[in-house]
Amino acid sequence: MSKDTLLPGFPAPKEGRPYRPCVGIMVLNAQGLVWAGKRDDGAGASDYEYAWQMPQGGIDPSEDPRLAAFRELYEETSMRSVSYLAETDSWLTYDYPPEIVADTRKGKYCGQAQKWYALRFEGDEDEVNILQPPEGHKAEFCAWRWERAENLPGLIVPFKRDVYRQVVEAFAHLTA
Repeated sequence: MSKDTLLPGFPAPKEGRPYRPCVGIMVLNAQGLVWAGKRDDGAGASDYEYAWQMPQGGIDPSEDPRLAAFRELYEETSMRSVSYLAETDSWLTYDYPPEIVADTRKGKYCGQAQKWYALRFEGDEDEVNILQPPEGHKAEFCAWRWERAENLPGLIVPFKRDVYRQVVEAFAHLTA
């Protein structure tokens, strides 16, 4: 039995390959703006177009998705001063483009199935440390900013835009 079968409502494999179980996190500040990070290309910078995204990451075997959201957020941003606001009713999916399946995912997954969580940031911005993440984690972002939710789909790589539109709509009642 795979870990995805333990996740209620998890989508079925597509074309013989499963979706990678993941979480996505929309972090909102008191003004209803959303935290967005600029992906690090591995050299401490990001020279490619559409480099901005919200935190996301894989769910460990037998891990509760909500706990995975808090863990991933901490590993990527050092944020701990957050509280739970809401989550999507269902898993949102996107498929990897063929070049990503072949080059970076070794054909193991067809894409990602993500459970999205909205969290309220309640700390001081000094808490955010993307350049030196905690516990030896590799930096995934090289810059960050607060952004209006409706702008997010235009900042993310095109193959993730539909999911971002769904997330923005699902959490519209929480944003400015």
